[in-house]
Amino acid sequence: MINQGDELREIITKFAESGWDLIDAPSIKWLNSNLNEKVSEIVTNELITAVEKADSECGNCGCEFDPLYKRALVLLRGI
Repeated sequence: MINQGDELREIITKFAESGWDLIDAPSIKWLNSNLNEKVSEIVTNELITAVEKADSECGNCGCEFDPLYKRALVLLRGI
């Protein structure tokens, strides 16, 4: 079974590769911080805000990202 840290990185990587400015830039920033093993509270909060907005705008459209927004928020808030 995948651990929550790996699961979160996989989700955020999908967001970073999405091509949607709303979530890809904050996701890339978070991943770069995470690779350095130092995720600042500011970077994480920026990502949470972006994912909340993405979920609000697109969270029920039926795409593959709909459940990922919600799961990412759960995992990010647990950091």
